[in-house]
Amino acid sequence: MENKYKDKNKKKDKKYEHNEEKFKHNEHKSEHNEEKFKHNEEINKCECNKDSECSCKKDSNKECKCDEKSINEDKVLIAELNKKIKVLEEAYLREKAEVANYKRRKDEEVNKMLKYKNEDILKDFLPIMDNFERAIKMDDNDLSDEVSKFLEGFKLIYSNTLNLLNRFDIKEIEASGLEFDPTYHHAVLTEHDENKPAGVVLEVLQKGYMYKDKVIRPAMVKVNE
Repeated sequence: MENKYKDKNKKKDKKYEHNEEKFKHNEHKSEHNEEKFKHNEEINKCECNKDSECSCKKDSNKECKCDEKSINEDKVLIAELNKKIKVLEEAYLREKAEVANYKRRKDEEVNKMLKYKNEDILKDFLPIMDNFERAIKMDDNDLSDEVSKFLEGFKLIYSNTLNLLNRFDIKEIEASGLEFDPTYHHAVLTEHDENKPAGVVLEVLQKGYMYKDKVIRPAMVKVNE
């Protein structure tokens, strides 16, 4: 009886061992199938590169990644090109602004030179006009006097020269009786006159002149304190 029980237990043990081996075998087979699936999945993925022709389209079972890779590469390239374009545009705008500023300064200098091109020679006439005016002041308007007759020629020359200067936009600066203005007047003397307000020009000692809109010689004046 005892032997029969032992034989029965042995059969159960063998059956259990057989089932365990079968389970392990199935588990191993499942792992093998999983590895095989992963291997096939890797094979089916596109391994093309930009230097070779894509073969994915020839095999419909493969999952092509070429387009996605190409798009990403294009995006990087476009970003780099846009950055270079921006740098070049900024450099171009700076150069354009510098050229425009240079041209503007040059035009201003040329226009200024042309506008006042006769300044030096016209300024040389001013002392001559001063001498004519001093000589004319000596005239007592007595036509019988030889000096007065001589000064009549001076007056004619002075008048013609003054007209010539006026044609070249040389104008006398007004000063007598006006308020002192350092832009146009140069104070060399001061005097007190109770009948006139302070800061008024009492007398013009030497005439001042403007050439167009430029002061070429300020008027030398006496100012009231």
